[in-house]
Amino acid sequence: MPVIPLDRADDPRLADYRDLTDVSLRRVNEPAGGLYIAESAKVLERALGAGHRPRSVLAQEKFLDDARALVGDDVDVFVVSADIAESVTGYAVHRGLLASMHRPELRTVAEVVEGARLIVVLEDIVDHTNVGAAFRSAAALGADAVLVTPRCADPLYRRSVRVSMGTVFQVPWTRLPEWSKAAPLLREAGVHLAALALSDDAVALDDFAAAGHERVALLLGAEGDGLSRGARDAADTVVTIPMSGGVDSLNVAAASAVALWELRRARR
Repeated sequence: MPVIPLDRADDPRLADYRDLTDVSLRRVNEPAGGLYIAESAKVLERALGAGHRPRSVLAQEKFLDDARALVGDDVDVFVVSADIAESVTGYAVHRGLLASMHRPELRTVAEVVEGARLIVVLEDIVDHTNVGAAFRSAAALGADAVLVTPRCADPLYRRSVRVSMGTVFQVPWTRLPEWSKAAPLLREAGVHLAALALSDDAVALDDFAAAGHERVALLLGAEGDGLSRGARDAADTVVTIPMSGGVDSLNVAAASAVALWELRRARR
């Protein structure tokens, strides 16, 4: 494994890691450039376990052994000081190492949902933390797949990956087309679409879970606005989580965890 000490933040070999706090720039460059960033040894280990390939690793000296244990001899490891790492990335790199990873080609919707009994659909969720948390709930509570809409935040953005604890590599996922095409695709697969939303005709979550639908996709909407009209119109059932204390809704990641738990409990 080539170990390359670097002492300048403007070294062109560090271009993959530069200014990672600029979300808009990364949204443009990561998909087009075919890369994403894996942060921490644990996340890198899960990415490698999922068959993803590293392009390079950026590590501080004290984390060099961790990097050596994870990547092969043909991967460059750039060793930098903590100050250089912060200057390059735009934040304090506390987790020791970052890896620039080749972005895998997205699978088709049909491939991802084949055989899946419980699916999470994230519609237009722009907060990367919520996307990562929803993936972590999906992995922990038995979802078989996650689908994200065209305007949903990138599950492979650095913050999403980190918050998910690498479970974005564990749960199969892909992007849906617009609802006019997505709804027929899911219905052809025999999936019942359940929209989590507030509505006068909504079915309580526990009652919906007790109905025992064989294959379910939980539709979760964006922060603030909730599900779009297109998503509601596509749904077979509108489902609500009964609440008290004057609260009418939960954070989208918390709602996903509650709904997944109830469906899992009912099936058991």
